[in-house]
Amino acid sequence: MEAIVLAGGFGTRLKDVIADVPKPMASVAGRPFLEILLSMLARKGFVRVVLSLGYMADKIIDNFGDSYEGMDIFYEVEKNPLGTGGAIRASLEHCLGDHVFIFNGDTYLDVEVDEIERLWHANRNPVIVMRNVDDTARFGRLEVTGGRVTAFLEKGEQGPGLINAGCYLFPRHILDSFTLGQAFSLESDFFIKSLKDLSFDGFVTDGLFIDIGIPEDYKLAQTMLAGI
Repeated sequence: MEAIVLAGGFGTRLKDVIADVPKPMASVAGRPFLEILLSMLARKGFVRVVLSLGYMADKIIDNFGDSYEGMDIFYEVEKNPLGTGGAIRASLEHCLGDHVFIFNGDTYLDVEVDEIERLWHANRNPVIVMRNVDDTARFGRLEVTGGRVTAFLEKGEQGPGLINAGCYLFPRHILDSFTLGQAFSLESDFFIKSLKDLSFDGFVTDGLFIDIGIPEDYKLAQTMLAGI
């Protein structure tokens, strides 16, 4: 299996606690967070990872080199910010298989990759990994009908529901209509505009999930991910 990890964030909301490293390299339970994430991918059977980098890319490249725990590592370094969509579009150019998993470099998600693989082989549709939370206000909400994602609602909608967990399985050529090097948002420029033309399967994960992007959750991750 093959994965793209989006690890180019500035870590603006964490600048008071990680001023000298890129956000994915923030220390969590005594280890760089990205190391914890990549170790999880290795345990799940991934053999190749494309790291999409930007801010302080050299610190990540120097740390991991061209392989990690048996996985080949390839780097896509953006010269200018490309947004989530543009970063994935550029990284897909370096993928070899017909489909690829995509993960956020600031989110630990112990996702059920074998089940998602089975869903892909059954339908051949792109997959959005979802999670039930007690309050969707911080994340935005997904509406799902018959296993298919039908709407993306903006942040602010309070109460329990399904959120986009920031993990996907995409066919390799799904973003080919976008110009390589063009900056765009995966959420607003691709997902929302493509709902009428593409079927997105939704997969609800029960795996351990934490986003270290805000100080409160970064602190929580120190104990939640200890020993993993």
